[in-house]
Amino acid sequence: MIRFRLGLADLASTSFACSALQEAALSLRMWQHPGYYVEQTPWFRRIRPAFESLEDRELLLSLVASNRYQPDFLTPRPTTPWPVFQDELAALRATPPERVRPDLERTFLPHDGVVPAPLADGLADPVALLDRIAAALAAYWERCLEPAWWPRARSVLQADLVHRARMLAEGGADALFADLSPRLSWHDGVLSIRWDQPLVLARDEVDVEGRGLVLVPTCFGRGASTYIDPGDTPVITYPARGRATMAEHLDPPPAGPALTRLLGAPRARLLLLLDEPSSTTELARRLHVTPGAISQHLQVLHAARLVNRARHGRVVLYARSALGDELCA
Repeated sequence: MIRFRLGLADLASTSFACSALQEAALSLRMWQHPGYYVEQTPWFRRIRPAFESLEDRELLLSLVASNRYQPDFLTPRPTTPWPVFQDELAALRATPPERVRPDLERTFLPHDGVVPAPLADGLADPVALLDRIAAALAAYWERCLEPAWWPRARSVLQADLVHRARMLAEGGADALFADLSPRLSWHDGVLSIRWDQPLVLARDEVDVEGRGLVLVPTCFGRGASTYIDPGDTPVITYPARGRATMAEHLDPPPAGPALTRLLGAPRARLLLLLDEPSSTTELARRLHVTPGAISQHLQVLHAARLVNRARHGRVVLYARSALGDELCA
């Protein structure tokens, strides 16, 4: 059990962020433990040939312990709601060298008894090891994740953040934390995380003390978690809502004749896709048309009150309204 003590100011400054580097690092679990994230299996089956061709594939595989833990330095805390991937890699490269060995030992020794050879061999020069890890993650991202997987995953993460913001506004912290994960509990200013596996911790109680708590959704989690060293920076990762939809076929469902006659085929198909919030870019990719064409249809549907929209940073997400749900039914 890890307990985060939050004062009123800490609670008020609690924020959400999404991290492409976190998703790249945590996705490495798919190659060692695919059964834990079945909704991702079809995607990673298609990605496997590209992954097998990576020069530093063994180094990437070594970053996941047999119990799925990973060193904390792989996932630096996001400093903006949507950090740029290359900026996150720069933060990884800037990890203090003296932190590398303790992070690796906390990750691997309690459960596996040994730091994997590709990592242990680099400990004589931790700066070079960090640079090699960052370069391997960059190649993995560019060749395996960024082209097709990330646009879909990003849409799921964006939709999650819109949903959480609504919950916080409507139900407050009690409703928000209760919905994030069964592992989380909130009582009397203390947010507790229950771990499913035994963990050796430097400490099990952390005062946030004005540093701000950041909540980060992921497609590769079974429950809420935090850094192995919880005294580092206050971050909680939790399973993204709607991640199961990634297993669904990406083609839009067929529209019925009545809906098609009323709206026209393109808008009918678009409205059926909007049972979960999506961005213009994601909708365009799924419907195989240009973002401009999608934007025009969305303007019409929004004017007719069939869809709602919400902004998160620079991204606008659309979802069916109650009227749109009724019409589709």
